[in-house]
Amino acid sequence: MPEHGSPGYDRRSVLKAAGALGAFMGLGGITAATPGRTPGPKENEILVGKSNTVGLATARAKVEANTPDHAAVVHENETLGYMALEVDEDRVGTMDSIIDQVERRPEVEYAERNATYYTQLEPNDPNYGQQYAPQQVRADQAWDTTLGSMDVTVAVVDQGVDYSHPDLADRFEGDEGYDFVDDDEDPAPVNNDENHGTHVAGIAAATTDNGTGIAGMSNSRILSGRALGADGGGSLSDIADAIQWAADQGADIINLSLGGGGSNSTMRNAIDYAYDNGSLPIAAAGNDYGSSVSYPAAYENCMAVSALNEDENLANFSNKGPEINVAAPGANVLSTVPGNSYEELSGTSMACPAAAGVAALGKAAYPDDTVADLWGRLEDSAVDIGLPSDEQGAGRVDALNIVEGGTDDPDDPDDPDDPDDPGGECGDVVETDSVSDYLYSGGSHSYTYSLDTANPCSATVTLSGPSGADFDLYLTLDGRTPSTWDYDERSISADSNEEITVSLSGDEELGLLVDSYSGSGYYTVSIEELGK
Repeated sequence: MPEHGSPGYDRRSVLKAAGALGAFMGLGGITAATPGRTPGPKENEILVGKSNTVGLATARAKVEANTPDHAAVVHENETLGYMALEVDEDRVGTMDSIIDQVERRPEVEYAERNATYYTQLEPNDPNYGQQYAPQQVRADQAWDTTLGSMDVTVAVVDQGVDYSHPDLADRFEGDEGYDFVDDDEDPAPVNNDENHGTHVAGIAAATTDNGTGIAGMSNSRILSGRALGADGGGSLSDIADAIQWAADQGADIINLSLGGGGSNSTMRNAIDYAYDNGSLPIAAAGNDYGSSVSYPAAYENCMAVSALNEDENLANFSNKGPEINVAAPGANVLSTVPGNSYEELSGTSMACPAAAGVAALGKAAYPDDTVADLWGRLEDSAVDIGLPSDEQGAGRVDALNIVEGGTDDPDDPDDPDDPDDPGGECGDVVETDSVSDYLYSGGSHSYTYSLDTANPCSATVTLSGPSGADFDLYLTLDGRTPSTWDYDERSISADSNEEITVSLSGDEELGLLVDSYSGSGYYTVSIEELGK
């Protein structure tokens, strides 16, 4: 169960070399390669350039006659005057000595490894240089892996989306959506002043690298559920109906850049319905700085997104609180608006689709992810930017990390590039502990747990309580005694079986609270701590 509280250019590819950079030249004059030679990186090959004093055939004969039998010429380029020398896989470790040996030959000008290059997509959208949000979350680097997929659907429950906008038209597949305000099948805005939904859609999924306008986070399919009118307001029933409809349409992600109305059963049920039916609800935290996270973002099965400015500080309008899951750029964000135009707008409404677009890239890279998997992937790949957990949650969303399935956060103990990483796999060491007691209705018990493993990486706290009762579990990471309003993580389902999993760096002390929302009985709290 997910938990809150982790508090005109032409398209071009720029080549990045693993070794020295050289000119990227035409391919005329290449001879046929040896049959079976496969495309892609060839890290067991040495490129040998002939000197100007001999022809390629002579150089090849001399090289083949004076290199070990575990190396063979597999490719030639007569125009550029080089050959590729393949080394047996089990002798790759001796390549430096082979290079040195070959390079000493008088007919050889140079010998070097067949370096690997990678594309780095720079989109040709004319206004890309005016944007900062995709760059801040490293979407530009993630696009080398995937630009997104039309197999991934982001439902925008908001004002109407201008599906005729040249930067959005390709993101619809003939089914633009539904208008719950006017009860018809055309979710278009009623006028150009109704711009919020179109702006939100563009942040998440304006078409990238189409030579038009801006670059969205992901080239995902958009589905528009118009639930807010031109004045920006919408009824609880229209919004709840739109959420349910989006889930029934198979939306992978439901973007909810809206809030207000407080906690209520109808919206909670709609959010739970979406989550239970495979759609990930992501909502804006709210724009009343200093206030608590608004609903629906504060619901347990909805991800809450706070807003950052261009300097990666919390925006001066963003709500905060223990329900925040992740943070994303939300100040002065350039995006699409009706009338084939573009504007900068600010708000957690803008941060929300930035996070949704990053989640969509993650879903494109890992299409078999469940909604719980995608939730965890978005949090686990986020980068700690040094803000308190009630401002950034798990951190700033990161597109490169989510498509690569990890994090390069230097403060992450599981980062393989971290020099302080002790190595090994999380779970190589396991410590367990438990406590049992009886709890009366309306009461609570608190505990403190100190870490036992030398290199802790994760802990799972499980509460098993009586049937017919509703016990909840709250957790802090600094040892302070949690309460139902002050905590870092919580699990509050409708029964007495709860579970919280947290990542550990070694500095934590867990404070635990078992609270009886209703009912009495015996319970057991168990902790499984994993180390390396």
